[in-house]
Order: sequence, then C-alpha cells, then structure tokens
Amino acid sequence: MKRSTVRDTAKVLAAILFAGGILAMSACNTVRGIGKDISSAADTLDPNAD
Repeated sequence: MKRSTVRDTAKVLAAILFAGGILAMSACNTVRGIGKDISSAADTLDPNAD
C-alpha cells in the first residue's frame, strides 16, 4: 500500500474510534454514571467477584 493510503486509513479509523468514544460517554450523564456502567459491566462478566 502507498504511504498516503495507510495515513488515510489511520485517520478514518481514529475518527471512528473518537466518535464511538463520544457516543459511549454521552450515554453516561456523569463521571459517576460512567463508573456505575463500568462496575455493572464487570459484575456481568464475573458476578462472583468481590
């Protein structure tokens, strides 16, 4: 691949990841909400953890 194609692909990937991160963060109204969501996801993955 040409160097410019790799750069263009990296830019598009970075933009998609950035947009996904913004959408994920907007689903949680506060920092406390983000913590609760992460905690909930961890409990779902391992409900027997202390």
